[in-house]
Amino acid sequence: MKVLPRSAFGQTVLLIGFLLLINQVVSYLSVAIYVIQPSLQQINQLLAKQVKVVFMDAGDAQFSPRLAESFHKETGIGVYRERDALSIGLAEAEYYPFLSKQMSELLEGDAEVRIFQGEEYLFWIRPPQAPNLWIKIPLTGFEESNFSPLIFYLVLIGVLSVAGGWLFVRQLNRPLKALEKAAEDVGKGKFPEPLTEQGSTEVVAVTRAFNHMSGGIKQLEADRSLLMAGISHDLRTPLTRIRLASEMMSDNEDYLKEGIEKDIEDMNNIIDQFIDYIRHDMMEKSEPAKLNTLIEDVISLEQVDGRNLTVSYGEDVELPMVYVAMKRVLANLIQNAFKYSDGDVEIDCGVEQSKNIAYVKISDHGPGISESEMQRLFQPFTQGDTARGTQGSGLGLAIIKRIVDGHGGCVSLHNRKSGGLVAVVELPLS
Repeated sequence: MKVLPRSAFGQTVLLIGFLLLINQVVSYLSVAIYVIQPSLQQINQLLAKQVKVVFMDAGDAQFSPRLAESFHKETGIGVYRERDALSIGLAEAEYYPFLSKQMSELLEGDAEVRIFQGEEYLFWIRPPQAPNLWIKIPLTGFEESNFSPLIFYLVLIGVLSVAGGWLFVRQLNRPLKALEKAAEDVGKGKFPEPLTEQGSTEVVAVTRAFNHMSGGIKQLEADRSLLMAGISHDLRTPLTRIRLASEMMSDNEDYLKEGIEKDIEDMNNIIDQFIDYIRHDMMEKSEPAKLNTLIEDVISLEQVDGRNLTVSYGEDVELPMVYVAMKRVLANLIQNAFKYSDGDVEIDCGVEQSKNIAYVKISDHGPGISESEMQRLFQPFTQGDTARGTQGSGLGLAIIKRIVDGHGGCVSLHNRKSGGLVAVVELPLS
């Protein structure tokens, strides 16, 4: 199971989020230690001074009710015996160990601090000068130390910072995504328009180098196509003259004439295969097309007299494809099936949603191919074993693989258990 992201985008966002988390924790601790704690210490010191004032002139801390009432009237500070204090709110007050410890140090004795939070914020202090008395000190405008706003602020700042970092990194990585898509297109034989040079200086430099490379490959492919077209033209001209010359041969040389014509046909077929191999069908734009319609168009042109071609249609899905190129793929596979077998040829198509693919299977009842030869047959100028014949230039399956790869799919060969060969073409649904 992969926990950490593998992409540079995800890793950068994770790094920003981690650094912000550390910053927020440090900020929270800093506020708690250097702001909140000193404030509480100052409040405690003020309260301790108030307690000392209460007992300034009462050595034994024996207050009369009249004196306590007058002191409360003038200062708001009340002095109560514990029984009375419990009846007027001490019982509901919450004990604070930290404040009690500080108060004990300030008053130089064992003191206890409790806080009541109601309509009025009250500090209850049991001073060491009079352990049987409780002093009630109201603090107006002072609320409980609630850290929720601070936490909310830190979380909000963190979320906004991560979102800003995410947008920044996304903008930074956008040229890289475009570069990745363009590189995939070039690998499939497509040549996109030059990419816009944007982003950081490093990304601009890489984009510029890629545009230069893509342009060079495109020019190289164009030169190769032009060269092949020139060779084809130059070869077909003498072949035509040879054919005309063979037509003028005498009747007693028919056996030579037939051999010459057969050789000319083979050479023309080889030239056509060379042209098909270098043809840039993938330069055309992909368009949505129905898979079943594609198969119907192909089999309407590839029927062979005396041979049975059966089709089992599955779900009719619409796929992005270069229609002419895919027709060439299926036509070549059907022609191979007819050429290297004598029985029926079967076509089966459908969809595998779990793999997100559509497939076409073309099966024959021929001798099949040895397992060791199957992958090698997709290489240019490679022919099959003697079981399947050795005629041709060895470019047929290479052309098929090149087109299917350009569609982001795959083509494979398998021997059937009942005998024969099945060619499988898989294309992505999107």
